[in-house]
Amino acid sequence: MNRSNSYNNIEHEGTVQRSDNNLVIVSISSEAACSSCHAKGACNLAGSKEKLIEVRGSYDLMPGDNVTVIMNRSTGFRAVLLGYVLPFILLIPALLILSSYGISELTAGLGSVAVVSIYYLVLFIFRNRIGNSFNFSIKTP
Repeated sequence: MNRSNSYNNIEHEGTVQRSDNNLVIVSISSEAACSSCHAKGACNLAGSKEKLIEVRGSYDLMPGDNVTVIMNRSTGFRAVLLGYVLPFILLIPALLILSSYGISELTAGLGSVAVVSIYYLVLFIFRNRIGNSFNFSIKTP
């Protein structure tokens, strides 16, 4: 991940997998911070994941072309908010509320995990609508 010259954008290098009239699919590699460590072979934390990004729009690109995918920084913050912050905000009060009613710790823990699971189910149901609010663009080298 690189910061763009503009503070408002985040850039990732990637390779075009598929391109048609209105959609380009770009593959980007996301490496763990410890992937350059000399002990990564003995550690299960190291690794990289390949992610496919759908970029809407008409671009003159061919599969195999190297490109830079650009995302607005506020979009990244929104993704972190939806994926990590809000579930945490739901988990803690649910756990505290259930515990305050004298429910056993196991039941309170399972109940609070159920609340977060319902949240992620709602995200899954509305994934297309939410996904449309995340806009990416492409910059060619």
